[in-house]
Amino acid sequence: MIKYNQPDIDKSDLAAVSKVLKSNNITQGNEIVKFESALKFYCGAKFAKVMNSATSALHLACLALDLKKNDFVWMPGITFVSDANCVKFCGAKIRLIDINKQTFNICEVDLEKQLKLAKIKKQLPKIVIIVHLAGNPCNLSKVKKLSKKFNFKIIEDASHALGSRYKKTKIGSCKFSDITVFSFHAVKNITTGEGGAILTNNGYIDKKVQLLRSHGINRNGFKNKKSWYYEQVRLGYNYRLTDFQAALGSSQIKRLDKFLVKRNKIAERYLKYFEGICLFQKINKENFSAFHLFIIILPKQMRDRIYKALKKKNIETSLHYIPIYKHPYYQDKKNFYLKNCEFYYSRALSIPLHNKLTLKNQMKIINIILSSIRKDG
Repeated sequence: MIKYNQPDIDKSDLAAVSKVLKSNNITQGNEIVKFESALKFYCGAKFAKVMNSATSALHLACLALDLKKNDFVWMPGITFVSDANCVKFCGAKIRLIDINKQTFNICEVDLEKQLKLAKIKKQLPKIVIIVHLAGNPCNLSKVKKLSKKFNFKIIEDASHALGSRYKKTKIGSCKFSDITVFSFHAVKNITTGEGGAILTNNGYIDKKVQLLRSHGINRNGFKNKKSWYYEQVRLGYNYRLTDFQAALGSSQIKRLDKFLVKRNKIAERYLKYFEGICLFQKINKENFSAFHLFIIILPKQMRDRIYKALKKKNIETSLHYIPIYKHPYYQDKKNFYLKNCEFYYSRALSIPLHNKLTLKNQMKIINIILSSIRKDG
């Protein structure tokens, strides 16, 4: 099986994890601090907190921005369900915005149009979640301008985008947002198995996230108390990452730039062979994509035939993502329709792209796709 994505684990990763497992401190230790410091340094943010998943990070991001019941959160219609679920966790309301047909990210034109209408109805969002799909940075300057005009907070779901750059600014710097969320799931650009992070330049947000990720318990500032003394000051969660996971993250991030070079070379090869044959995600020349995914757009019937042809040869593909409003849980949106999301959903296919993908296997994938297209043509 040629996987559409898979982790790149080497001897240095195994050694880092083994060292922690052989120690007396496998959780709530110094490895967490080391990984957080590495993330801050790499991205250029003031604060970083790691946790057990990006879903947990999205939930805490909403809570840290004081999302309350019946507040509105807007997001693109094409994204993973975690973005919508974290809003539901807080009892807030979801509004879906159409995507840009070329970038596959949130459509700034539709966003601005809907904001103007929402202002009249007094239903403006408290938060807008933008998603850097496949590692392709959104138009951050435009969204930031809109946030100032319409007074909403910005969460960057950068689960695909560690290492990406918007113009000269690394995603995660939070220059254009209040919070950036990363994922370290097994198939992401670096992994901790499961894991996530919140980066911010706001000290209040950082302290709130730290409190919320560990039961809402405060252990600091009690000079006249025993060393074991603590106080629960608000309702929190157990969203902590283990030290051996953090050690893996610290080891992986050292090789991230090498990973990105490999991913971009694989993407360039796909672009070369498929030029003029199918549509691709448009990436602004000023930006840099981490290429967590490589997505091609084909006529629906051709997409489905290529999916079957690749599956027959044990080559895994996927679709990122089914529109949020198509899921049974979100039945309140079952009659919802976003034109560009529908176009994308009926034609998109994620084909293999990862550090372990050999030239031989990539050419096998390319030849199967080209052969299927020729037969169709």
